[in-house]
Amino acid sequence: MAILQVRDALGDLLFGQEDVVNTLLAAVTSGGHVLLEGLPGLGKTLLARGFAAASGLSYRRIQFTPDLLPADVTGTEVWQDERFEFRPGPLFGQVVLADEINRATPKTQSALLEAMEERAVTAYGIRHELPSPFLVIATQNPIEIEGTYPLPEAQIDRFMAKVEIAAPKREAWMRILSETPQMPEPVAEAQNFAELKDRVQAVRVASSALEAVINLAQLAAENPLLRFGISPRGAKAWLALARGFAVLAGREYVEWDDLRTAARPALIHRLFLTEEALFDGVHTAAVLEELLSKALPA
Repeated sequence: MAILQVRDALGDLLFGQEDVVNTLLAAVTSGGHVLLEGLPGLGKTLLARGFAAASGLSYRRIQFTPDLLPADVTGTEVWQDERFEFRPGPLFGQVVLADEINRATPKTQSALLEAMEERAVTAYGIRHELPSPFLVIATQNPIEIEGTYPLPEAQIDRFMAKVEIAAPKREAWMRILSETPQMPEPVAEAQNFAELKDRVQAVRVASSALEAVINLAQLAAENPLLRFGISPRGAKAWLALARGFAVLAGREYVEWDDLRTAARPALIHRLFLTEEALFDGVHTAAVLEELLSKALPA
């Protein structure tokens, strides 16, 4: 399976980050976008470039800054041959890296909303279809807040998964310091991802698993520590990501472990604590673990 070859190629590029790679690929096979969060120097940009190279997909990078305008992302019209002609922006790629997305203003961030949801851009009243497949990989630094604009709920909800990249474990450091990774050669092509998406949609989910997803959504809506619960889009993203993990494991059905593995990347960025909970030092991850313990079987 081509996606497994992509996984192997990324494993030889980004050392000691197997869980990160698996989560990215599970989201990609499900047709979702990914938000990478981690400190500088952990390989977020390298991962995006490497995925595009190994997948044989076109790659575009947008460096988000406070002075970036929406037209710099989507494209603009220029006067040529006595008529206006649309010049596509860097958003017209199959893999688009939105680097440091939270450094752009909310107006520019919102330029991605239509593209991420509908795989199209409307510019000057004309709709332009984006390439297929289309994947946005956004990055943000979790500790720097000066000169940044937090992503609004509507924007962050468009990401199927939020992948938190931590420092590699000790056993990976020797390889990191002694080897120079090379960009992988293409081991897949665009058609493989269309086939994978069909395969993911065919993965079976038992009624008991669906009931567990519904239970967690209800528990989240009733939890006094949260401002609101999980939206239907969030619940569908959780299921889609679990299906992606099942495909990576070579299965045609979702197991409980798939739901558990998919829960944090699919839901952590969709849970918003109340002001009182934040003041009391409550952590979103702890709330999510409590919800999972009640919704899923032990």
